[in-house]
Amino acid sequence: MSFVDTLRQWDNAVTCVDRQDLTEALRIFLTIPEPNSKIYFDIGCLHLLNQDLDAAEKAFDCSISKDEHLSVAFFQRGITFYKKQRYEESLADFQQAFKALRGNQLIDYKALGLRYQLFACEVLLNVALCEAQLGNWEKAHKNLVKALDYKTDTKLNIIDRALDSALKQKLFKPVEFPSKVLFKPNRHYVAELEKKDYLGKAKVVASVVPQDAFSGFAPLQPQVEESPTHPKEREVLRALEGEPHTVLYEFVPETSDELAVAPGNIVFVLQKGVDNWASVVFNERRGLVPYNYLERLEISLASKQNERRSQPPSKEPPTRPERKQGLTPSGKTSKDTRQKDEQTTNNLCIVKVCFTFNFAVSVPPGCTYAILIEKISKKLKLPSTSITLSLTSEATEQSIITPSTEMESVWRRATDLRITLWCNAKEQTDGNPKSEIHFVALHSYESSNPEDLNFQQGDTVTFLSRVNKDWLEGECSGKTGIFPASFVEELSVNGRSMK
Repeated sequence: MSFVDTLRQWDNAVTCVDRQDLTEALRIFLTIPEPNSKIYFDIGCLHLLNQDLDAAEKAFDCSISKDEHLSVAFFQRGITFYKKQRYEESLADFQQAFKALRGNQLIDYKALGLRYQLFACEVLLNVALCEAQLGNWEKAHKNLVKALDYKTDTKLNIIDRALDSALKQKLFKPVEFPSKVLFKPNRHYVAELEKKDYLGKAKVVASVVPQDAFSGFAPLQPQVEESPTHPKEREVLRALEGEPHTVLYEFVPETSDELAVAPGNIVFVLQKGVDNWASVVFNERRGLVPYNYLERLEISLASKQNERRSQPPSKEPPTRPERKQGLTPSGKTSKDTRQKDEQTTNNLCIVKVCFTFNFAVSVPPGCTYAILIEKISKKLKLPSTSITLSLTSEATEQSIITPSTEMESVWRRATDLRITLWCNAKEQTDGNPKSEIHFVALHSYESSNPEDLNFQQGDTVTFLSRVNKDWLEGECSGKTGIFPASFVEELSVNGRSMK
């Protein structure tokens, strides 16, 4: 049985006890295949209520075997042995219960789901009672005196009355556990047993556009809650630009100024040319679509409500109309600068450059070495003389690209106007290699963050890069990380501080 099923049955059994239906509660408890120590304790308490002492003893045995530190289980088994007049075993359990208290005045089991406090003075009182039953009145008196050290104001009268009875060598009543108080499952876990509807109730969203069978993404369509008494097409369409049309056939563009559409899309025709091409807008994109691929969409809110649906178009699309210079409407406006950029980009060759990081530049196909190296040097912000290009990751004499290299052989390696080159660069200053920058630590810096660099006062840190005005990246003792700039001071080549 799963944990959830066990939790559900446990909660049902405790609910039956609250309704005073002890028989049903015990039946539910006994159907749990693998009870834990708390459930065994609850079963023992119900058997104790039914005066079934043998079954109660067996249940408390199982509870203790599951949890050897459950003091209240030893206490309840001690009560069971006492009722069976097995005083020596009862004495041993009460002593074990007191030992499990570990010198504390009480144990509050509320956090474990049991509304009960087990007091050390009450456990010692029952220990004294068992000693008295065995005729050891002197030991009984000592345990009662010991109980005074653990007493509370509410338990003082019980201990005093027991002492009076012990001095007269008279037996007194044991302290018993309220058997209808049971361990309950965690209320937070129980609350999670109820099914929750995280999605909520479904809402039906309907279009007021007749014959609207489109499903997908399209520009926002105007909607109204109730149909007006007369058509208001101009009022409805005033928020839209162009005339609405439904796409009948899939159209695959062949040029950059044509627009891809699919059957069912709703497009808005801005202009129709005499050569049967139309400038349309769809999903905030403008382009050209054959007009014979479209069908005008009549949006009328009051009229045509009972008009039957039109028959679906034939599967075969019409022939593509011929584009005629000066007769085809322009699919671009001043807002379409992005499409112009894309068209320009389509005529360039994309060069992927593998450096310490990867980047790409666009150059005209078959361009010269000077144009290519100038593009890359601007990207890296390095002089072109310090940059070495290579056709492979390992720069060899055959793969290195120099001003004397025949560029036609380089561009023949391009596939679909794309080529990958490797780049190495050496930073130089006045013809001499740039020296490393070192810092000396003014203060020790220790951080638990894995990206930080820890160092001690006086350590030398090699500068790698500047993160911002307050943080630097460096290397110290073979480790790399970031650190506060105020913790270090820059050193010159000869070791003197530069301020």
